[in-house]
Amino acid sequence: MRALTWQAKRDVRVETVPDPQLTRPDDVIVKVTTTGLCGSDLHLYEVLAPFLDAGDILGHEPMGVVEEAGPEVTAVAPGDRVVVPFNVSCGTCFMCRRGLHSQCETTQVREHGTGASLFGYTKLYGQVPGGQAEYLRVPFGNTLPVPVPDGPPDERFVYLSDVLPTAWQAVRYAGVEPGSSVAVIGLGPIGDMSTRIAAHLGASLVIGIDLVPERLERARSRGTAVLDAEELGDDLVRAVRDLTDGRGPDAVIDAVGMEAHGSPVAATAQRATGLLPDRLAAAMLKRAGVDRLSALHTAVELVRRGGTVSVSGVYGGAADPMPLLTMFDKQIQLRMGQANVRRWVGDIMPLLTDGDPLGVEGFATHRVPLEEAPAAYEMFQKKRDGAVKVLFTP
Repeated sequence: MRALTWQAKRDVRVETVPDPQLTRPDDVIVKVTTTGLCGSDLHLYEVLAPFLDAGDILGHEPMGVVEEAGPEVTAVAPGDRVVVPFNVSCGTCFMCRRGLHSQCETTQVREHGTGASLFGYTKLYGQVPGGQAEYLRVPFGNTLPVPVPDGPPDERFVYLSDVLPTAWQAVRYAGVEPGSSVAVIGLGPIGDMSTRIAAHLGASLVIGIDLVPERLERARSRGTAVLDAEELGDDLVRAVRDLTDGRGPDAVIDAVGMEAHGSPVAATAQRATGLLPDRLAAAMLKRAGVDRLSALHTAVELVRRGGTVSVSGVYGGAADPMPLLTMFDKQIQLRMGQANVRRWVGDIMPLLTDGDPLGVEGFATHRVPLEEAPAAYEMFQKKRDGAVKVLFTP
């Protein structure tokens, strides 16, 4: 089959690799029909080389049709249309039963002290072959794949793999309710979808903050009050407070996270680790704080006293400085974590089968053949051509 493989920093290639095989009686093989490019894929493209091997298959946002099912699979059958969540979760362990699928005890990567394995995402999360490929082996065939109806286009459902549950959890963790106010920092796919979900759940004021004109206009067109962080500079906090009776919003969602490009200090530190042997570089990346933390610090500054900061952007490093004095003084609640995809499917599915209130059809800015994935990665990283969400067709 053809699959997108990681080879080195900023070097991904579509290659011919062996087809996946059933290895357990409850496995299924999915023929991928659509698969997404995620902002966190750029972490692999740019930063996390010490945790990857040449030939690793990337991607964690696939959907398709069941091609083959193991003898113990009863929930789906060949020919069924399914979405594959990015968490590799069993659905039956202590954590999964509590809706914490990203902490699945069956697939936790104990060697690295991390949570559930993820499709297409480094040794830190199990080094499981990913879904930017023609076929994908999916374990836990009775509990992991999400069946979806035939008929509507893939774009109606593919975001159930990551974008929709990640944004839904971000908004829920932010405590958004009818009449509340929320600011979203970063209007990439997760931030953009978070603004839509917050409005759908009744927020009276949704503020979107970014510095890319196309992303700001995209959010503005759906009724979000947008602020250009680059244009406002040091006046950003004042501008947000002017919109919120001088207090700040009830909640702030940080949908930025780790992003090496555009952050000279972080990029320099990350380049330095790239000069080290993998073992030393991996240790440095795990322990050293090399993230761009300005978005998280801004969230803490923007939110009103007694408000909530919800972090959906992925951060790395264990020594990042946090403004704990300010957080304590403002009595801020902080919630974060990988999305528990299966936890939110039941809440989201009616919004995909009964109309399209979140505008998922048309959410993608680019749809390209998988063979063009390397160029799409570069375009998305450099925010060229208005790229917000890219979908691949294998």
